[in-house]
Amino acid sequence: MWISYFFIASAVFSWIKRPALIILCLFLCRYLQVVFSRFCSPCDIKDLFCTVLGVARNTNLTLLDSSGAMVSIDPTMPHNSERSKSQILIIISLSLSLSLSLSLSLCRAFKINELKTEVTNRLAMLEKRVELEGMKVVEIEKCRNDIRNLREEMLCRLQYMLSVQTIDALKKPAFDVWLWEANEMLSCLEHMYHDLGLVKDFNINPITLKRWLLCIHDNYKNNPFHNFRHCFCVTQMMYSMICLCSLQEKFTQVDVLILMTAAVCHDLDHPGYNNTYQINARTDLAVRYNDISPLENHHCAVAFQIFSQPDCNIFSSFDPEAFKQIRQGTITLILATDMARHGEILDSFKQKVDSFDYTDEEHVTCLKMVLIKCCDISNEVRPMEVAEPWVDCLLEEYFMQSDREKAEGLPVAPFMDREKVTKPTAQIGFIKFVLIPMFETVMKLFPQIEEAMVQPLRESRDRYEELKQIDDAMNEPDHRREEEVKRFEKVRRSRTLRFYFTRHVL
Repeated sequence: MWISYFFIASAVFSWIKRPALIILCLFLCRYLQVVFSRFCSPCDIKDLFCTVLGVARNTNLTLLDSSGAMVSIDPTMPHNSERSKSQILIIISLSLSLSLSLSLSLCRAFKINELKTEVTNRLAMLEKRVELEGMKVVEIEKCRNDIRNLREEMLCRLQYMLSVQTIDALKKPAFDVWLWEANEMLSCLEHMYHDLGLVKDFNINPITLKRWLLCIHDNYKNNPFHNFRHCFCVTQMMYSMICLCSLQEKFTQVDVLILMTAAVCHDLDHPGYNNTYQINARTDLAVRYNDISPLENHHCAVAFQIFSQPDCNIFSSFDPEAFKQIRQGTITLILATDMARHGEILDSFKQKVDSFDYTDEEHVTCLKMVLIKCCDISNEVRPMEVAEPWVDCLLEEYFMQSDREKAEGLPVAPFMDREKVTKPTAQIGFIKFVLIPMFETVMKLFPQIEEAMVQPLRESRDRYEELKQIDDAMNEPDHRREEEVKRFEKVRRSRTLRFYFTRHVL
């Protein structure tokens, strides 16, 4: 016969007495088997029970049967039948209901009521917190919407009236991009879309155009070089090339829209660290795009995330097929700005330029890729006083990257190392072997860019070579240094004055 016992220290016992076998049933329905000799003393049996229960050996134990009667712990304890083992839980439930004092003891032992209260209170607190957090999210989103609406309203009201001189200067490569604040640059970009007829021809909502440009501005980071001003600089150069080369007479308006839009979006959300760093550091972008132009792919993704917002979708009037063409064309041009593909793209263009066919889609796409590449790295086309600050900005961003690469134990490119590079050494090779060959190839198709673009590049190359010679002279032995410095300073002043006179007087 099974007898259920309650142990004050939160255990219920049930045993079967074989020659030396005791089965213990804990309150949580765990069965423990205790084996001892029938000749053991009561103290030994108590110690054994304490060990099984995990309590101190000197703990006072009290055993109660199902009727609540106390049972002595000794070898003469009555045995029960193993066949009734399945009734243990029922017996435990019944035994708990037999005595009020027994129920109170259980509650105190396990603190069930307190636990329930604590859980209830915590749930209530969590629900309240979730409710408050939800209200905060709603309020934050509401504030964001209010701020966005206010900015849009201000942008609509504060319409910058561009002067005739500014409108004319916007069409020239020598435009000074450092003279303008963000809102003024946004107005200039807006003017370009209107002036090229893109707003009218494609039924672009003017308010949507403003919102899109504002969102573009917000998605450029405040990097030393790859920032919104660089975006404006590249787009303005594209606009000037469209005007200077009369591209609207050769391209469709869809092509012009793709050129302008790709220029605006080409560096969206640039982190300030180039593809080499992304790949070597195994960043999320490199992993996501399998080390294939991770930054350029990211710029494309951010651009079309912005277009997915109805308030910023300047292509909302396009049918799906036309939008697909715009999307593919824009992605192709942005991906072309990866300098790792420079040789491939330029070689392809060189093969086509002597027999260029504007009716050949492949030829036109290749030309568009070269044009956005030209605009992306066109700073040295501009006057010296406009171009040189961009070199400082670029070197600052390079040095930030190289410092981080050194700290992380990654390879460092020599042209980005602050301990090895100078302005002249950074620019001479880039101008001689990248810029001039590319612009001279484009010049075969558009001879009119020689004076406005190619000649300034040659002058910039000559100026940096002179600066390098001066730097080299400074490092020569003292008895030759002074003479060489004077000679090169004289040459530099003479060429600088001639350059200034040519640009600003004639």
